[in-house]
Amino acid sequence: MSKGLAGIMKQAQMIQSKMAKLQEEASQKTAEATAGGGAVTVVVSGKNEIKSLVIKPEAVDPNDVEMLQDLIMTAVNEALKKVHAELSEEMSKITGGMNIPGLF
Repeated sequence: MSKGLAGIMKQAQMIQSKMAKLQEEASQKTAEATAGGGAVTVVVSGKNEIKSLVIKPEAVDPNDVEMLQDLIMTAVNEALKKVHAELSEEMSKITGGMNIPGLF
């Protein structure tokens, strides 16, 4: 194997190791978002799990369930965007800016 190819292989292995570590750490990362002026607050992990969901009592209106559903979806989606952006930024540092589909 040529020195150039060996170097590329070594670098690829190092990137793969760092990516595996980042994926392990993803479950520890969280992001929080609110909707409706704080009526709904959600915390999600980097593994796309909802860790916490808080709904203030005044947000619960039996005559307007759709509004509460919208607030929950908005908060969850915003929190997911935040945590994915953070993970993507860290992944970009590892890969030198190369976009590798399917990682985060």
